[in-house]
Amino acid sequence: MISVVGMLLAAGAGERFGGPKALALDDDGTSWLLRSVQALRPCAEIVVVVGAEAARASALLPMSVSRIRCNDWAEGMGASLRSGLEALSRTDHDAVLVSLVDLPDVDAAVVGRVLDAATGRDVLARAAYDGVPGHPVLIGRDHWAGVLASATGDRGARDYLATHDVELVECGDLATGTDVDHR
Repeated sequence: MISVVGMLLAAGAGERFGGPKALALDDDGTSWLLRSVQALRPCAEIVVVVGAEAARASALLPMSVSRIRCNDWAEGMGASLRSGLEALSRTDHDAVLVSLVDLPDVDAAVVGRVLDAATGRDVLARAAYDGVPGHPVLIGRDHWAGVLASATGDRGARDYLATHDVELVECGDLATGTDVDHR
């Protein structure tokens, strides 16, 4: 069995949204950050990349969740992903499952289904919703260096994934995978 760490990217300022999504609440008071952490519970370990309002976001997290601070968070998702992967490169995990804080209907069932694709350090898989690729994304350790090299601006792993064979794991029966950019 391979070791997969769940990594939640929650470092952005949420400029289009009107504030950091890591601090957002649903209408019923549910924290987006805590809901997203709960979704990653099927993973062996959970880390959260924080940046904008890092202290406030970190204070919301349970002690069992590791925090990675991204000092270059204003650069975009690429910086958050790089910060997380650089920190995880000092661990012995075989793969990382990357998710985003602004996916309200992605839950543990989606994460579990994508984790089922974890076959080794060479795995590259992602959730798909009615055939459309989305998050979370499962990246085996063999791909970390390539993702690190391509993650720039607000693009994260997009360019790397576009040039590699990625297994799509259909999750449209579980969620929409739609990210929220506006209140």
